[in-house]
Amino acid sequence: MRHITTIEFDGAGKRAVDNARGRVRVAMAVFTVCFVAISLRLIDLGLLGAEGSDQRGTPTAQEVAPRADIVDRNGVLLATDLTAVSVYAQIPDVLDPHEAALKLASVLPGVSADRLEQEMTSHSKFIWVKRKVTPAEYDAVNRLGLPGIGFQREIERVYPQGNLAAHLVGYTNVDGKGLAGVERYFDKRLRKEGPHGEPLRLALDVRVQHVLRDEIAKSVEEFSAEGGGGLVLDIHTGELIAMTSLPDFNPNRPGRIASQPELINRMSHAVYEWGSTFKTFTMAMALDEGVTAFNDTYDATHPIHVARFVIHDDHPQARWLSLPEIFMYSSNIGTVKVALDVGTDNQKAFLGKLGFFERPHLQLKETGAPLVPAVWREINTMTIAFGHGLSITGVQLARAYAAVAGDGRIRPVTVLKTEPGYEPKGERIVSPETARKIQGLLRLVVERGTGRNANAPHYLVGGKTGTAEKASVHGYRRKALVSSFASVFPITNPRYVMVVMIDEPHGTKETYGYATAGWTAAPATKRIIERIAPMLGVPPSNETTHPVTKELLQYIQPEVRS
Repeated sequence: MRHITTIEFDGAGKRAVDNARGRVRVAMAVFTVCFVAISLRLIDLGLLGAEGSDQRGTPTAQEVAPRADIVDRNGVLLATDLTAVSVYAQIPDVLDPHEAALKLASVLPGVSADRLEQEMTSHSKFIWVKRKVTPAEYDAVNRLGLPGIGFQREIERVYPQGNLAAHLVGYTNVDGKGLAGVERYFDKRLRKEGPHGEPLRLALDVRVQHVLRDEIAKSVEEFSAEGGGGLVLDIHTGELIAMTSLPDFNPNRPGRIASQPELINRMSHAVYEWGSTFKTFTMAMALDEGVTAFNDTYDATHPIHVARFVIHDDHPQARWLSLPEIFMYSSNIGTVKVALDVGTDNQKAFLGKLGFFERPHLQLKETGAPLVPAVWREINTMTIAFGHGLSITGVQLARAYAAVAGDGRIRPVTVLKTEPGYEPKGERIVSPETARKIQGLLRLVVERGTGRNANAPHYLVGGKTGTAEKASVHGYRRKALVSSFASVFPITNPRYVMVVMIDEPHGTKETYGYATAGWTAAPATKRIIERIAPMLGVPPSNETTHPVTKELLQYIQPEVRS
């Protein structure tokens, strides 16, 4: 039997053995780390070919900065980053440019063989063959096994909701730079936060946005219109709950966004004359200044002649009208006389406080500058009183309605969600008493006036129709109308303002050929409010009118009261 002899070391010998064992352990650890790293790299190369394996292969490739997500007020994803693969060519390593170009074009839709061969025979050392290819395209290129052709991982910005909120959310280019919407306005912030940072939370409610876009699209189609737009604004917080503009575009395909009508945001960028919706402001300033009252009457018997212009009523009553009747019948003649009582200087000052002389202050670059008269004469005072001669955006119109029909204060509009309980103080525009009077007048229009088609049962809508002819270099185009409806609901406790606009609608058999707001924008308003009120937590009400509206009936001729 063999005996194993154990040798023990003492002193210096023991220390030498311990040191040797430590070095062996360190060497084994280093070897293990290296082995794991090499294994992971081999796996990576097996999955994605030579991508990124040679920095010399992509001398001009730019690293796309990751961006933070964009979500709606309830956390629904609006924009996010995904990893994509792009194909590049390292020209000095391409053996046969002609053959390579033909083979690549055969498996990459949209790639021109002639264009690719021309670039491969130029003085460039590096070119992109195609950015952000599909998995199938990547696999097809990889199977070609062409020398000098490689792959690089990139970040692709995607928009899960597609067209739904395209103008508001915007889009980026292939290099991850924001080009429109909040993507552009908050570009630096979105880049800084990165994919794992805090998402940008918008005030937008995707549910409300879907309804708004759906109903306006139906109206655009029904009336064969050029386009349309709309928005929903929270009166208390200034939050933009929804905003749509049609025609729109798919932000997932920015390279195909070319036509100007699709790019224009008809609510924040385009400016319009809004017609009779402006009469609300004329009444608000007149009542607040105390120059008129509900029991005052004005002669609307005959049209007004000013130089070569004639101001007449679309729904002529040909008699003296009380102030509520002027508003209910949308009398241009009566409104002009109210504005003249207020005076030009007071009118300019009031509209200036509403922000009508400057671009809307909104977190979007796509905002339009108002068109204001260079010289404000008496004729301007008269026409602007009923919504002609001053062009503003839909955002500005909604903000002003929130002021004069809310609590009398004007507040900034924001595309971002505010903190719970936050309510900006705002600037006082009219007294609370005047605001209540305006609420009563707006409800009167929906109950008995030109806005009856907007009367959504149980949700107490108040609002005003507006139909304006579009201006051109040759004057106004009588058949090119901007038909709109500005509404407030619920009118007894105003919480939301909504603007609906149909651009150049055409009358139908069902509307007896009319394309005015009462036949186009008002019915769309009713349908939208009936659908979105439950989403916004607005409960149905058994009330049928506004307290002030009841008071107004005494100033209306008896045959109309019933």
